[in-house]
Amino acid sequence: MASDVSIGVPSELDLLSHKRSMQYIIPDRPWLNLYGIRVQPIAPFGSASSQPFYDPALIHRVLPDELLFEVFSWMKPFTLGRASCVCRKWKYTIRNPCLWRAACLKTWQNSGTEMNYHIVQTLFDGSWRKMWVYRPRICMDGLYVSRNTYIHTGIPEFKFTKTVHVVCYYRYIRFYPSGKFLYKISSSKLREVVKCMHFRAAKSDCVFKGDYLLTDDEVESALVYPGMRYTLLRMRLRLRGTVVGANNRLDLLKILTTGVDKNELKNRDNILSLVDGWEEDESHDPDVPAVSHSRGMTPFVFVPFEEAETSVLNLPVEKMDYYVPG
Repeated sequence: MASDVSIGVPSELDLLSHKRSMQYIIPDRPWLNLYGIRVQPIAPFGSASSQPFYDPALIHRVLPDELLFEVFSWMKPFTLGRASCVCRKWKYTIRNPCLWRAACLKTWQNSGTEMNYHIVQTLFDGSWRKMWVYRPRICMDGLYVSRNTYIHTGIPEFKFTKTVHVVCYYRYIRFYPSGKFLYKISSSKLREVVKCMHFRAAKSDCVFKGDYLLTDDEVESALVYPGMRYTLLRMRLRLRGTVVGANNRLDLLKILTTGVDKNELKNRDNILSLVDGWEEDESHDPDVPAVSHSRGMTPFVFVPFEEAETSVLNLPVEKMDYYVPG
């Protein structure tokens, strides 16, 4: 019996004829015309060269040199170094001394403008870019982290067993160009602490503010722990890097805690000016003697803010039993 409902199925020939009649939109791809064309080096923005040049790159045809330089002026020095590897035009434009001069004057603003100009002329042949690479500097776009562990004896369960615990804690430091720094000791991981390392941190976060001074490759820092008995913490650190210009390590040379009189802290914005000239065993509070610490001297490792979530320092103790910061 034939069905009352019939469904029309188009044949293969009808489908092919329909596809042939369709019109496709082919976008214009001008960069395909640039394959095989060797780009000649051109003069950077602001050059005194008067020779005309023709740049075949599409982005350089539509983007003026002035606008390209303005974009580079908003980049960080590390991003500028990566952008200089894109092409020759960007490499020569990024070598403009104005970009590196602004970065140097901001980083070493405590030295003063005249002193920075004198240093770049006498030590770095007038090159601000060379000064940025070879002069010791503190990285400001992240945290310096020191991971410390020690063995703590627990309570034995039986006479023939002895319980021990591995205790892990971290020291966190964040530096600012103004000569201030933030310091925190905590057992919390890096991804948690990075959220509160700022001047608006609450008292419960236990983030303390201090002052530092960079001299060559050594950092002198001092801060005061508030409380019923004020305690002064002094640290001496040395800058170094795993590669030239990295400055991603801080060796902890000395940690000293000592007592300080509460009246001495009044009307003092800089704590380093208070301890200038103090001896290592000098204490201004008889209840808080001067103590030079020899434990917890693990070097600091610099971690940028964009790597705080994925850093190896977030691993638990059982997964990072042996870690050498370098």
